[in-house]
Amino acid sequence: MHIYGPISKYPYSEDRSYTPPEATVESFRKLQGILGVQRAVIVNATIYGTNNRIVTDAIAGSNNAYRGIATIDDKLSDRELEALDKAGIRGCRFTFLSRLRNAPDTSVFDRVIDQIKGLGWHVDIYLEADKLDMFAPRLRKLPIPYVIDHMGAIKVADGLEAPGFKALVELFKTDEKCWMKITGPERATAAGAPFTDVVPFARKLVETAPDRVLWGTDWPHPNVKFMPNEGDQVDLIPLYAPDPAVQRKLLVENPQKLFKFDPV
Repeated sequence: MHIYGPISKYPYSEDRSYTPPEATVESFRKLQGILGVQRAVIVNATIYGTNNRIVTDAIAGSNNAYRGIATIDDKLSDRELEALDKAGIRGCRFTFLSRLRNAPDTSVFDRVIDQIKGLGWHVDIYLEADKLDMFAPRLRKLPIPYVIDHMGAIKVADGLEAPGFKALVELFKTDEKCWMKITGPERATAAGAPFTDVVPFARKLVETAPDRVLWGTDWPHPNVKFMPNEGDQVDLIPLYAPDPAVQRKLLVENPQKLFKFDPV
């Protein structure tokens, strides 16, 4: 999930590609109470550039219930990275989506990976599955785990046999460093709520590597055509993973391992 604002305390970057309404950590805590979710991973949004204070502040106030994914570049010192690690950051994010301007330079990406590999972090990568023919060789060579955001920005309308989705499944199956966020049905859907047309795609990914799948709401859902109801998101979980043991992997055990939460 993401946090936006309050803008008076956490102003958006002037170089942002979109401007969302505020969605504060206090609002998110109310949602957690409704959904019965105790832990969360906060992904720093692109609108904050490389300023991660909104994430580390939220972690500090969470009583060890939150972890974070930072946005960084190759200008941070080792000491600054270590400080982020101590603050609860467990990885960094790169967005290679074609719809967003200011895509990161791959040389910067490579230098950041070299910097963080000693911290035990992973890298979160948001890209379209139909770009995997270009990215997969680089991903397979990474020295650290990587997480593909939102099921590789798949589109249900393209079908299960779409080359991009098949390439995504193959990469996920054959590279044990690859993890997958089973998130963003509102982005992938062709039919709209309650997003059940996404189920065959999500289930295929869950079945491919049940020990490396992660679930989340992506609250507050920036840049979506269909704004989801959070209850609909939760109702999809048993459709993605009918087996209760796999549900526990998806919701508890896998994120616990990747983000280094205390065992429950």
